[in-house]
Amino acid sequence: MRELLDLYASDYSAAEQKLSGLEDDQSSIHYPTVFLYIGDEAGHAIEPMIQSNELKWDNNAGVIYFHVSSSEANAASGSAGYKLSSYHGANLNRSVPKVTRVALTDVVDGKTDNRTKRKDIGTAFHKEGRHLADLNRALRQVSDTIADYGRLYASFDRLHLAVITRVDDPLNVLVPEISLLAQSIFLQLFKSVQMDLYALINEREQSETFGLASAAGISFLRELDGMQRPDYSFSARLQVTGDGLSIPVTHKASPLFDLVYVLSDRNERGITTLNGMQDNYEIICNILLLKNRRRKETQVQSSDVSYNNSSFKNSLMTESGRQGFVSAGLSKVKRPNHSIALTVLYHFFKQIKERLEIADLQGSKEKLSFFGLDSAAMDTRMLDLVPSEDSLIDMSGLLTNNIRYDQLRRMSLREAEEALFGDGCTIFFRKHFTSSAEVNLGYVKASDELRATVNRNMKDQPLYSFFQVAKWTDEKNETDSVMTAVRARMRDLVREIDIAQDELGRIREQRVDDLKFQRLPFMDKQNVRSFIRAFFDAVYRLEWQLLRLETELALYRKFAAELERLHEKYRIRVEQMALLEETLNAAAQHSIRSADDYIGQNIFEYYERVTAAVMKDIEEKRGASIFFEEPFLGNMTELLQQGDSAFLERLMEICRKYILTAEPFAQTFEEELLLRANVSVAYSNRKALSRDELFHRLYRTLEEHAVVHIRLLDYTHEHRYEEKYLFGDRESEFIRYALGVDESSRIYKLGCVHEKRSSGVEKLNIMGGFHLEDLMYYRNGKVYYETYLQNGYEFHTLDPALLPDLR
Repeated sequence: MRELLDLYASDYSAAEQKLSGLEDDQSSIHYPTVFLYIGDEAGHAIEPMIQSNELKWDNNAGVIYFHVSSSEANAASGSAGYKLSSYHGANLNRSVPKVTRVALTDVVDGKTDNRTKRKDIGTAFHKEGRHLADLNRALRQVSDTIADYGRLYASFDRLHLAVITRVDDPLNVLVPEISLLAQSIFLQLFKSVQMDLYALINEREQSETFGLASAAGISFLRELDGMQRPDYSFSARLQVTGDGLSIPVTHKASPLFDLVYVLSDRNERGITTLNGMQDNYEIICNILLLKNRRRKETQVQSSDVSYNNSSFKNSLMTESGRQGFVSAGLSKVKRPNHSIALTVLYHFFKQIKERLEIADLQGSKEKLSFFGLDSAAMDTRMLDLVPSEDSLIDMSGLLTNNIRYDQLRRMSLREAEEALFGDGCTIFFRKHFTSSAEVNLGYVKASDELRATVNRNMKDQPLYSFFQVAKWTDEKNETDSVMTAVRARMRDLVREIDIAQDELGRIREQRVDDLKFQRLPFMDKQNVRSFIRAFFDAVYRLEWQLLRLETELALYRKFAAELERLHEKYRIRVEQMALLEETLNAAAQHSIRSADDYIGQNIFEYYERVTAAVMKDIEEKRGASIFFEEPFLGNMTELLQQGDSAFLERLMEICRKYILTAEPFAQTFEEELLLRANVSVAYSNRKALSRDELFHRLYRTLEEHAVVHIRLLDYTHEHRYEEKYLFGDRESEFIRYALGVDESSRIYKLGCVHEKRSSGVEKLNIMGGFHLEDLMYYRNGKVYYETYLQNGYEFHTLDPALLPDLR
């Protein structure tokens, strides 16, 4: 059920994103871009980044993703669902260029000693030759593929190469070699290659290997500090020709990377980021878009503040020429479609449940009629069960003994019957009345009759459902239970039977002379016949009435037993609905809690009203019971019998088709958020949130949540430099407000990446100028690094004398 609910909400969110994006612009990247992932852990970023870029970049088809991993198994991780152009050894598949992979199995195989694993990988790379040939061929294939996609880009002069690695991954010991090899090959096609490094720090998942992982991370950062020195140089025979000849690749004295971005799963406040590394992957994509965006003609002519990489880079430089690192934070404000979908589903379910629960019939007669147990229905049944009273006349044909009236007159009616008929009357009545009634009663299928009647009435009156059946058949419900009425009628029948039996006993003991009938003098036979008629009318008509009461009681007992079974059946459905309500409520509340506190405010309250209003509008147009008819819910009992999933799927289908498509759901994110913010106040209330107040809160929310993803020892370190960029519609009221607020007093650069969109706005904060020693991660990890070195661990292939000093 959790998977079903998540799929439903995700599908709606994706559909809304696509729908709201129909009039939105996708951005375009200006120059070709290659993402180079080094290490097994970096591979987890591939799929999320492909998805992000496909959503935001209209020319994403030409973007190349290149992964260098330790083995073929690890090369395949992190990108399930995509067709891959994989390269292992000499097998090169050029059919799908999206992702290319190279596994350095010859370099990593057998390097299991953690004490020297990182160093051994670096050493093996330079000794073993086959992997270099593999890398060369794969990178040249990538270069050819980029050339095939040249038409997608505005310019082919430059290539953006984004190198991504985890600081604690041992394969990053090869970052200089792999990066420079890629750069040298791409420079054969492009005039320049702008190469940036994105170093990912995972501080959260180090419970088992926290010491070694921290030491490995510091070893890479120490090397990286050296790579970014102004006098850093590198030379190695990295290029390999088809004939196996090696060509040197040389990097002259300068920082290896244009900029180095350090991104952790903990932000500047020391708080773990909401989505961990997933947030960092999206940040990288936004940084690439900021640096490599194709500006539209209207934007080129405008005076908007735009990103300038050279200016930003120069602002990070110290007087000594030391280049600072960069970090970033990203926040988003958009309509919380996932939470909305689940909340609407819950409220739709709750409204349906409430409509069913409140439906009721006023009197017990009406309820008995719903079950086919009212007096008229029972009288009709009794006509078929007990032979007609008129059949008593047939008893007059019974043979009698030859007895004079004078002999009878002083006898009791019981004695007179014995004298006249023996046991003939008793046998006749039992055969033609009592036994017939018993046989007819045996044919009664109370279960079938009751269920058929209930099903027919529920179909004809959809608002009366298993809720009412369960309620009306509950013996504990003393006020309006059908069971109460049936039990009361059964008690009445027992009393009537007792009275009838007493009356019958009294009459049978009555003397013949006391029985009222016409007696004629000297007409003995006529008087006997008159007595017999009076006797049958007085005794056996009462016997018939007693039989009818007893049969009716037996019939009620049958139906009472079936009512108990029926109650159990429908009580289960009521409990099933209660559990479903709890499940849907929990799913909606969890989704809301997972959203941002401010962006998710009042979702539950607001969409309760919206859902109720939409349902009421549908009912007014199509009838009060429309939701319980086809093609809506139809027979809910049958749906629930099929299981929770079948019932939920029908609910979701109705929500998708009739509720979520209604006009109140077609709001821009600004309008929707303003309405939600004011859901609890009247329109005339002065406490209602104004548009400016909403914009101010939005602005503060974006700023607070765009805190950079790295923790530093000092927030206001000496060389801190910040720039902030909004991604949204430059012409929207909110963006205009955001660009204008605090314009005269702000101490940072604020720009806008114009994208025509109504679905939301994003804010990217980039901060740079900090150095290795400013990182809390460095301060905490340096102790482990030094301890491991002192205990014989070797992390570097470089001569320790060539490494920067530990700061």
